[in-house]
Amino acid sequence: MVMPLFDTASAMDASSAVPLGVSVPRADSGGTRHHAGGRANVACLAPAVSSLDIVYCPPGGRWRIQTLPNVTRGVHHGIVEDLPYGSRYGFRPTPDGLSLPAGPAAANGNGSGRQPLLLDPYGRGVDQRDGFLTSVRTATDFDWGTDERLRLPWRNTIVYEAHVRGQSMLHPDVPKELRGTYAGLAHPAVVEHLTSLGITSVQLLPVHFHIDEPHLQDLGLTNYWGYNTAAFFAPHPGYATRAAREEGPQAVQDEFKAMVKALHAAGLEVILDVVYNHTAEGGPDGPVLSFRGLGEDTYYRVDGQGKYIDTTGCGNSLNFADPRVVQLVTDSLRYWVDEFHIDGFRFDLAVTLCRDAANEFDPEHPFLTAVAADPVLSEVKLIAEPWDIGYGGWQTGRFPPGWVDWNDHFRDALRTFWLADRGAIDSGGHGGTMAKLADALSGSASLFQASGRSRLASVNFVTAHDGFTMNDLVSFDRKHNEANGEENRDGHGDNRSYNHGVEGPTENGVILAKRAQSRRNLMASLMVSLGVPMITAGDELARTQQGNNNAYCQDNALTWLDWTMTPEAHEMLRSTKRYIRLRKEFLAAQPHDFPVRDEQSYLYWFDQHGQPMSAERWNDPQHRVVQLLLGDDGGELAGLVVVNGSASDVLVTLPDAGRKMPSLFELRLTTSPRHKQRQGIQVASGETDLAEANSISIYRT
Repeated sequence: MVMPLFDTASAMDASSAVPLGVSVPRADSGGTRHHAGGRANVACLAPAVSSLDIVYCPPGGRWRIQTLPNVTRGVHHGIVEDLPYGSRYGFRPTPDGLSLPAGPAAANGNGSGRQPLLLDPYGRGVDQRDGFLTSVRTATDFDWGTDERLRLPWRNTIVYEAHVRGQSMLHPDVPKELRGTYAGLAHPAVVEHLTSLGITSVQLLPVHFHIDEPHLQDLGLTNYWGYNTAAFFAPHPGYATRAAREEGPQAVQDEFKAMVKALHAAGLEVILDVVYNHTAEGGPDGPVLSFRGLGEDTYYRVDGQGKYIDTTGCGNSLNFADPRVVQLVTDSLRYWVDEFHIDGFRFDLAVTLCRDAANEFDPEHPFLTAVAADPVLSEVKLIAEPWDIGYGGWQTGRFPPGWVDWNDHFRDALRTFWLADRGAIDSGGHGGTMAKLADALSGSASLFQASGRSRLASVNFVTAHDGFTMNDLVSFDRKHNEANGEENRDGHGDNRSYNHGVEGPTENGVILAKRAQSRRNLMASLMVSLGVPMITAGDELARTQQGNNNAYCQDNALTWLDWTMTPEAHEMLRSTKRYIRLRKEFLAAQPHDFPVRDEQSYLYWFDQHGQPMSAERWNDPQHRVVQLLLGDDGGELAGLVVVNGSASDVLVTLPDAGRKMPSLFELRLTTSPRHKQRQGIQVASGETDLAEANSISIYRT
């Protein structure tokens, strides 16, 4: 392809090094897409470049080149006279003589060619025409009406981790042209499912512009999950409708905002999974897309020999020891909150964002301090994935107040108790003690206490995008990732799963019933636990990935939600709704600050005989029955959770806590198949009731 003819231009007007990116000059008015003029202030941090060009093309115009005339502390800046909204542009180091860079044919994005223009780190849109990446100037105006962030308290939050594409791709009630898109996620049929389920917050896998890694391109696969960001300010166009993509980045941006507006109107928060720990440029042999060409020693962490320090496993790590990188990320976060009304963020490999100059995790890192001091960012939901692959990378419980952590201790405790232990018992062995499960149910208080946080700092989850689905946890003992093209070497080997006697699909009714009860046990445990529960999309429908526990490169029916209402899907959906509804009813009957105020909130533990748990019973694996009485002195009711993790039915004596409350307990649900027959029975303190094998029973006073 031959690039268009170009004009040269020079502009010595007063420009500013702030803000970074493309903005309306301070002396001008306007700021909407209808702003008549095309004058723009352009500023780009490129400390490795002595002189920087902007190469740009106004809509319907010709490609032009202008050298940015001013440099202030590594920021190249200047006024460009004709860069209206919709213009494509990029940067390059100024060559000897004026010439346009190589055309799209030289930029295949897989590292074998070269990216002819560097993306603007602050670019609001990305055009991917013919594989030729350019930034695009977009406007910020949008008709939000009365929409604003929902500001739901953590204690009432139930997170639903979803993928924009996978959520609606197979939904029969979503029009085909909307499936797999931002508009599809906002479709009334999808929204109705989310609201009827009872979740409060949709957490989206990465929606920043991302590209596929070279090895996936070689295999004919794509990075479905999207953890390979190339532009931190631009929504990914691949998730927009075809009409929006053809119209351009402005329409993509508007479709994204319309999605947020629709979800907010339904009372649902929108949380973004963000990847600021590394970029899509990968290791030293990866494509030069933006940061590497502008100043890799600033943007990336390097050692004394200039070699990349990689704590992400993705080839590079952003250098959060540099204040400019901290600024880049906080500016990006603030942009998504201000311009897209985003309610919060989940930070992938968050430990990398908090490593100091010595590459050690610092809970008082300047990035964390900057977020805490920011009047916008300090008021949104902040979720840490509290680990990376570097030295000292496991930091669950150590993030500061204002943050909540993904609690892997909770995940492992529930999987071990309900699955790995059950497998051992069914094989003639024995399981573990009740101690770790009890700690998980009570919000892992000791884990978060040292950081000055409460039980509400624990994001409790059994599954996530990374790993088995809940259905696969109860159906497979081993991972089956052959479709990923890595000979099943990828994916975690420690899944703590249990197939209940047969690996994978089966028509054995006894095994299917056992799997269904294990699914219910896991979901019910998640919903009765103190902390913030997170459900992975599709677990409420008994979704399977056929044993693939690392389906990051599977953009197909393996990962898309299957909306076929099989008997298993119908039963699991009904049960999940029931558990969520029970959680909400219980919390609504407690004071607003439950369970944070320890002096009035209570958690009492009893054995099967209604007696306080002794140290001997806590540490004896033969005793796998426990009762938890919880509530608040100022609450309207108390809850009693009876867990029987043994292989036999047990008669349990309901406890008398000696408190001023009714001594009659009503059975609200059991995860056993006899739920319908037993729901609603009433049992007085000191009387016995049946706790069926491998089940949870939940009562209220």
